[in-house]
Amino acid sequence: MDLAELRVALFSGNYNYVRDGANQALNRLVAYLLRHGATVRVYAPTVACPAFEPAGDLVALPSLPIPGRAEYRMPLGLSPQVRRDLDAFDPHVVHVSSPDPGGHRAVSWARSRHLPVLASVHTRFETYLRYYGVGFLEPVAVVLLRRFYRRCDALLAPSESMAQVLRQQAMGRDISLWSRGVDRTIFDPSRRDLAWRRAQGIADEDLAVGFLGRLVMEKGLDVFAAAMARLRDQGLAHRVLVVGEGPAQDWFRERLPEAVFVGFRQGADLGRAVASMDLLLNPSITETFGNVTLEAMASGLPVVAARAAGSMSLIEDGANGRLVEPGDIAGFAAAIAAYAADPALRARHGAEGEARSRAFSWDAINCAVADAYLRLVRARRCLPGPEPLERDRHRETA
Repeated sequence: MDLAELRVALFSGNYNYVRDGANQALNRLVAYLLRHGATVRVYAPTVACPAFEPAGDLVALPSLPIPGRAEYRMPLGLSPQVRRDLDAFDPHVVHVSSPDPGGHRAVSWARSRHLPVLASVHTRFETYLRYYGVGFLEPVAVVLLRRFYRRCDALLAPSESMAQVLRQQAMGRDISLWSRGVDRTIFDPSRRDLAWRRAQGIADEDLAVGFLGRLVMEKGLDVFAAAMARLRDQGLAHRVLVVGEGPAQDWFRERLPEAVFVGFRQGADLGRAVASMDLLLNPSITETFGNVTLEAMASGLPVVAARAAGSMSLIEDGANGRLVEPGDIAGFAAAIAAYAADPALRARHGAEGEARSRAFSWDAINCAVADAYLRLVRARRCLPGPEPLERDRHRETA
């Protein structure tokens, strides 16, 4: 079997109704697979007005809004209609991207039919509990995640540092990489626009510390705000440029009253906004890769990030950015102060980061996922039992 013959059923908790790095990666993957002749069917919650048009055929999973975070929906499982659709589609491999009830039921469906299951890990869900005051439940969450991932045949991690975390947590034995790419037509140092900065009230000589991403507490907004307060207390002149929107926007504005909030941006507008920063601060510990870190690096910015899975695979501390222990407010402030005092260091680390970002090509990265699908299907074909590929051969001779 080659890629053009492959049928993939992909399950996602959020494929296109709220834009984030994970679902944009999934949509890029589906577009890549379709370009190469594979057949893909996506199963995910849907809404009346999604954030963007989906790549591929999208089948709605039954779902409910998540309490307290109504912009997100929880897949409830597989309805009889969805099961009939799956049976008719008859996939060779099932890909699950979220350990929610829909993902659990998809794994059970695939196992009952002796189909291989590939799980991609996009978020450190267990760390979210820290931001909702129940961090003591994190070991319980790890146990539940382990139960889910161990029922899958293989896992894909977005970075080697995250793969190591999964190994340490005993989530599975077959763990390989599905990294992330960066769109160089959007993110590039040439997008820097001083006139645009001035229009936002940021002078040429101002140090613009950037935040890029969805404005939710689990992105480390509290740490970011505290680090900026430390810089103010130290008398270090700076401006904050926030690119993004989300439910915690009002909370963030209250703590950064002098920050410039430019809202959600995409395409060339996004590339201009990022390149017009002077450095990026990414204190999040929940990300498994750090898409915003890579995008800032491609834009020629040094990045100050938490020493956590994801950023550790992108940033070489002291060479193209700085890694700071999670939650270390003084450490984040000191790293930013060092860049403020030494523009040449800032430029050197930004150039090193931009050079590092060139290794991340979307097609090469998505090819690794296609190879994983085919490897699992071929391995399953060698096992005894009523395999789906046997049914294909019956069709061919009928």
